[in-house]
Amino acid sequence: MIEEIEEYLRDFEGELAQVLTRDDLNRVKGKYAGRKSRIPLFLERLKTLPLEERRVVGRRLNEVKVLIEERLREKEAELSRKERKREFVDLSLPGRRHPLGAFHPLRLVMDEIVAIFRSLGFRVEEGPEIETELYNFEALNIPADHPARDAQDSFYLGGGFLLRTHTSPVQIRVMKKLTPPFRVIVPGRCYRRDAFDATHSPVFHQVEGLVVAPGISMGDLKGTIEVFARRLFGEKRKVRFRPSYFPFTEPSAEVDISCGICQGAGCRSCGGQGWLEIMGAGLVHPQVFRNVGYDPEKIQGFAFGMGVERIAMLKFGIPDIRWFFENDVAFLSAFKGLG
Repeated sequence: MIEEIEEYLRDFEGELAQVLTRDDLNRVKGKYAGRKSRIPLFLERLKTLPLEERRVVGRRLNEVKVLIEERLREKEAELSRKERKREFVDLSLPGRRHPLGAFHPLRLVMDEIVAIFRSLGFRVEEGPEIETELYNFEALNIPADHPARDAQDSFYLGGGFLLRTHTSPVQIRVMKKLTPPFRVIVPGRCYRRDAFDATHSPVFHQVEGLVVAPGISMGDLKGTIEVFARRLFGEKRKVRFRPSYFPFTEPSAEVDISCGICQGAGCRSCGGQGWLEIMGAGLVHPQVFRNVGYDPEKIQGFAFGMGVERIAMLKFGIPDIRWFFENDVAFLSAFKGLG
């Protein structure tokens, strides 16, 4: 039986020498050290031998078993060293550059708008996108019979709640929270039941501004907007105020800038008018002040609001508002390096 054990060891050494991979090693390990190897058979036969022979054969069988296990561990360590050597990374080689993303154009424009107004002393405020009819309409002097409250224009949620149709409700929240004087800018997302076409989207973004303090006049509003428009679109742009109507401002105005392509002469981009509309603005209506508990004889203010998509389309020459929402990587990659 000693000779069989020695032959078993020689066969093991021969096959172990041929091992090149972990699969080879696992095969040899199963054959010579696993449950289906000859080791358990040798142990069974050992019980049938006379006592003295059993001691000699048992001692050698145990030595061979330990030797096989040790040689398997050595071979496994050798394979590990070879694998690590193959996986060595040469740090002197140039790395693979990963493609960089780009800021979304709406984010770029909104951040730029906010930065300009922050430099003028405005603080940023935010409000909920789910609003009450009180804040979204009534406190802003928009009565129940006003066309803007028609169900075809708003996403009503029931119980007096709706998705806000503009960022103006934050004006009311701010005036109830702060004590004049203050200047705030309010960026945010809004919702209306508009068709999704080249110039309309049911989801859009606005930036609202509000200044409240004693003695505020239309001249303060015009000066602020002129500074903003020229910083955003360029110092050569002209600014025009046209009389308009908004329920929450009085007097009210539409604000235009001169066309950057034709410099006001008239072209296809501006519809031959030489001007492009960028926002609505005006002095805060006295009734809005009364609704929040301010005395309009002592406190005045101005407000303005602009669509971020509209500003981005003018700034970057984008003809279709839907491009902002289609997640076209080719379109978005054009804004790499900006912001």
